[in-house]
Amino acid sequence: MINEQIRDREVRLIGADGEQLGIVSSREAQKIADEAGLDLVKIAPNAKPPVCKVIDYGKYRYEQARKEKDAKKKQKTVELKEIRLSPNIEANDLNTKMNAAKKFLAKGNKVKITLRFRGREMAHMNASKHILDDIAENLSDVAVVEKAPKVEGRSIGMVLAEKR
Repeated sequence: MINEQIRDREVRLIGADGEQLGIVSSREAQKIADEAGLDLVKIAPNAKPPVCKVIDYGKYRYEQARKEKDAKKKQKTVELKEIRLSPNIEANDLNTKMNAAKKFLAKGNKVKITLRFRGREMAHMNASKHILDDIAENLSDVAVVEKAPKVEGRSIGMVLAEKR
């Protein structure tokens, strides 16, 4: 809230140069802000009494937008990449999939490895769990198992994350 939108009886006022001006009525605070040619902005509405500051509101909003933009630039989003396998995968195909997983992990992404079962393969789910264990073992130098292999409907899935 700024200027006339502030309806509180008393506010704790902070001056334009950051010094505490104490608790004053909101009309008096507005008068001080007008004399300085600046805006009265409510900073902490939940405080008792609310805290208001005399500042240039346009400049304040610009600074806030810059801070948010910088924070967004610095944050890193971690994607979850998925690699799908079938239970009767050959050794070379498995190595190719593991190399792809290594690339994803090197870029800082998490990798979900899904072992999909179709038809009669459903009867031999437990016999195929060793494939996921082998992958976890082979990638143990670059990855750590974040979510252990778990049966999810017609598939078994596990999540690997980059080792720190």
